[in-house]
Amino acid sequence: MELKGRRVLVTGGAGFLGSFVVERLRERGVTDIVVPRSSEYDLVDGAAVRRLLADHRPELVIHLAAQVGGIGANRENPGRFFYENAMMGIQLIHEAWRAGVTKLVAAGTICAYPKFTPVPFKEDDLWNGYPEETNAPYGIAKKILGVQSAAYREQYGFNSCVVYPVNLYGPRDNFDLQSSHVIPAMLRKFHEAKLAGAPEVVLWGDGSPTREFFYVEDCAEGLVATLERYESSEPLNLGSGEEISIRELAELVQRLTGYRGEVRWDSSQPNGQPRRRLDVSRAKAQVGFEAQVKLTQGLERTYRWMTESR
Repeated sequence: MELKGRRVLVTGGAGFLGSFVVERLRERGVTDIVVPRSSEYDLVDGAAVRRLLADHRPELVIHLAAQVGGIGANRENPGRFFYENAMMGIQLIHEAWRAGVTKLVAAGTICAYPKFTPVPFKEDDLWNGYPEETNAPYGIAKKILGVQSAAYREQYGFNSCVVYPVNLYGPRDNFDLQSSHVIPAMLRKFHEAKLAGAPEVVLWGDGSPTREFFYVEDCAEGLVATLERYESSEPLNLGSGEEISIRELAELVQRLTGYRGEVRWDSSQPNGQPRRRLDVSRAKAQVGFEAQVKLTQGLERTYRWMTESR
């Protein structure tokens, strides 16, 4: 699909991932980009979604708006995370179909996968169990969008898909310790402990879980490539395909920040899902997408942005 000359609506386009998606669209010559503000259009409200589409009449939609957070935020807001994420996606897909949108790509979440999915996670395993309990409401709210996409394609011929990015990190991330994910939280904790001369840094869990981390600019490229080239409602993984333990990640961040104190693991706090690594072969075969930024390089860029912006 040629994107140049199209009007593209990007929900969440002012956010962490969305800001890079907007940049990638502009690099492809897209000049007519609509980035709605939540203060003007509350996507949980069906009337507001209809008004948004009527006001701007987009040809293409990338849906990134979400209520998100780390383990702590998910434990504190299970009802809110389920309701708001489900309602935003369900109503946007339905109203986009009604409004004649040509194509819609929605971002799902790695949290949608079953807790004990065999590694690497294959798209065909998505429904083979219940998600990890601490973020199951959020994960299920996103997973049902894939069902809707397939159903609307079958009944109405609506061209849409849901992609499943793995854990994102990078510049412009959320570094609030109450709601951030693991990499920005670690970077901030180690950095501030170094500045304060603190004797130790306390991290959640025991460090044994593994995660795959995906640099945000790579993810933005994958999403735009999906909009251009993917013509299916089959789920699509987006990630780096590389796995690292949280303990190993902490060692990388400690070296990067130059912190010389001790690390203490608080095993009374949850670990989350035991392992995460995606099978990314479908994205490579059908979209031609492969991640480019290695974890050490991405961590350096993220830490530099954090220290300079703060």
